[in-house]
Amino acid sequence: MPELPEVETVRRGLEQAMAGERITRVEVRRGDLRWPLAKDFAHRLEGKLVTGLGRRAKYLLVDLSSGDVLLMHLGMSGSFHVFLGKDKHLGRYYRERANHVAHDHIVFHLASGATVTFNDPRRFGSMKLIPRAQLDAEPLLRGLGPEPLGNAFDAAMLARACRGKKTSLKAALLDQRVVAGLGNIYVCETLYRAHLSPKRLASTIADRKGAPNERADRLVDGIKAVLSQAIKDGGSSLRDHRLTDGELGMFQHHFRVYDRAGEPCRTAGCGGTIKRIVQSGRSTFYCPICQK
Repeated sequence: MPELPEVETVRRGLEQAMAGERITRVEVRRGDLRWPLAKDFAHRLEGKLVTGLGRRAKYLLVDLSSGDVLLMHLGMSGSFHVFLGKDKHLGRYYRERANHVAHDHIVFHLASGATVTFNDPRRFGSMKLIPRAQLDAEPLLRGLGPEPLGNAFDAAMLARACRGKKTSLKAALLDQRVVAGLGNIYVCETLYRAHLSPKRLASTIADRKGAPNERADRLVDGIKAVLSQAIKDGGSSLRDHRLTDGELGMFQHHFRVYDRAGEPCRTAGCGGTIKRIVQSGRSTFYCPICQK
């Protein structure tokens, strides 16, 4: 499942092609993704100007001149491919895409001549049009926690959210109500860099009143550092994720712990070995020596 860095990378790629452009035509090649598309889906998009592209957690938000917002989720295998015209592709480099045109479900044609194609073999992605005035009440967004790269997100906010929690620290960070956008890869990487065990109780980053301790400080610093670096590297390409120009993200080459079971810990002087355990059905990678 794409996490915050992958979605933010896609947002930036789409912004280059779509911001300020008018959608002239929408091809709906099938009427359902994860859920059925609105019957007037294409009609509400055609002729509208794209006034901005945003992101909330793992969702993409396309603002339209009509006052609607196109809310999109990549699901497990969704991807966007941007073509700027004949033989022209977004970005400095272009890697030829897999020839799975049967999975090209939605195609946006822009006044510039560019096309933006949504490809999703597993069809766990979604698209939904919502009036901007109703966005705060949208069930898909309403319960989300703070953005981890936002100015308001700090150790005090995270400590309050974890106060009294009896779940593991890893489970708390994966809870989208605690902090939005984190997934398995970046939680593992963050906990390693903060030297905190994924098995530690979430409540131990706060005192009884919910005030943060130094563990909360380390954790927030780790979250921001890992996500910022991953966005800079274009996310992590493990199975399905590619940039909108077809290129691979590069953060997987900087994993310190994820998918490194049995390898030496990279913390200087530790001497430990990375271990894999399963928590809530998900693989967790950590060092049992330096993560306490």
